[in-house]
Amino acid sequence: MTASLSIGQTARSSEIFSAGGTLEGSGTEQHRIEASRVRLWVEFGLIYFGLPLLMRVAVFDYRVPLFYALPPVLVGFTAFLLFDRSYSLKKELDRRPNRATLAAILLTFLCGSLVVAGLVAAIMPERLFSLAAERPGFWLKIMVLYPFTSVLPQEFAYRIFFFHRYGVLFSSRRSLILSNALAFGFGHILFRNWIAVGGTFVVGLLLAWRYERTRSFWAVYIEHVLWGWLVFTVGLGVYFFTGVKNPAW
Repeated sequence: MTASLSIGQTARSSEIFSAGGTLEGSGTEQHRIEASRVRLWVEFGLIYFGLPLLMRVAVFDYRVPLFYALPPVLVGFTAFLLFDRSYSLKKELDRRPNRATLAAILLTFLCGSLVVAGLVAAIMPERLFSLAAERPGFWLKIMVLYPFTSVLPQEFAYRIFFFHRYGVLFSSRRSLILSNALAFGFGHILFRNWIAVGGTFVVGLLLAWRYERTRSFWAVYIEHVLWGWLVFTVGLGVYFFTGVKNPAW
């Protein structure tokens, strides 16, 4: 029986950037490098810039609830990875963060949450904890559903798929992390406000850096959930609503 991998704060050093589940020694990484970079860049642009624009149209022009639109995204990316012979989902999920990584995640979150809560209290005090206080049932539904209906598809799309398929396009960690964060921030333009885009860009830098260092899906999944919970708890959730009612809620 194969033991689960414990991933620390650093991942293997390599000139080719990839996902935690990318298989080594298959020759596919070099093959992708030698393949048409133009094709990969076009594909990259369509997925990370075209798809958010398409979702924006679906949400605002056709009134599709966001939480209905995201699960198909998860299914699509997962299906692609499952049929990709250069990728192993089992290997990806086996890469668990160790205690040092979890401690770093919690410490970063603790410091960041104090800063965010402090800014909300200073700039928009009327919003601080407003959702949890005024609509506790709705807030609880978000706390329960958000990790599965929102974070899961986002991490598959922006960390696993991004690093696995497009990591070969970048020559440095800085350009990889910055590009990932820019794509992540742009993906939130459907909320039509700069706080959602700017905030997710900053968090995107942290998540991209964490994944590049650990290649652990679980590390960034946990970290993403924590920051999302914070947003909806301290009163910033209003900037992450589309206004399209979800019938299930």
